[in-house]
Amino acid sequence: MNEVLKMLENDGRLSHESIARMLDKETGDIKKMVEDYERDGVILGYKAIIDWDKTDREYVSALIELKITPHIGHGYDRVAEKIYGYPEVESLYLMSGSFDLAVLIEGKTMREVAFFVAEKLAALEDVISTSTHFVLRKYKDKGIVYGAVPVDERGNII
Repeated sequence: MNEVLKMLENDGRLSHESIARMLDKETGDIKKMVEDYERDGVILGYKAIIDWDKTDREYVSALIELKITPHIGHGYDRVAEKIYGYPEVESLYLMSGSFDLAVLIEGKTMREVAFFVAEKLAALEDVISTSTHFVLRKYKDKGIVYGAVPVDERGNII
C-alpha cells in the first residue's frame, strides 16, 4: 500500500495506530504491512533530517562527478561497490548524461574532501576523470526546506 510508504517517508515517527486512524484501517494490518516492508527491504531505515548549520559541527559536503570504465559483464556495479564502501560516501548514484556516477560525500574540511578524491576515488583504476563541486548552502533536501517553519499537509505549523 503506497499510502503507508508515503506517510512513513514524510514522517518516520508515525505510529501504526496513527497511520491506521488516518487510513481507516486496522492497527494490526498496518503493523504487519510495515513489518513486511522492513523484512523485504522496501523500508531500508528511518532517519532524522538535521540542519547541521544550526549546530557547532564543522563539515563540508561535496558532489563528485565520475567518469568510469564499466566492467564487462558487471557494468558499473563493481566500481560502485568499491566506492560506496568508503565511510565518507553518503550517497552514490548511476547517472545519465556526461558523467557516470555522482558521489555525495562529507568531510571535516575542503582539504579532507580533496584528499579523498585524489587519493581514493581518482586512484581507482576504473576512474577516468573526476569533477568536484562543493555544497555552499542547502536550501532543500529530501523535500525539507532549510530554515522554513515546518508545516503539515494542511498548512498548520508543526
